[in-house]
Amino acid sequence: MRKTALILLIIGGLNWLLVGLFEWDLLGGLFGGMDEFIPRLVYIIVGLAALYALSFIDKVDDE
Repeated sequence: MRKTALILLIIGGLNWLLVGLFEWDLLGGLFGGMDEFIPRLVYIIVGLAALYALSFIDKVDDE
């Protein structure tokens, strides 16, 4: 479950990188815009993964 959450967070982070650098939303571009169901669903799942990741943040070693 943690790896799945991490993968989803990486996907979300890369999408935000594209938005920040090129003003292009990959998910919206692939699935017909942010008003469509699939991109919204993916964003909800990524957000839930981020909430789940909060539960194991204290397990990350500080170096």
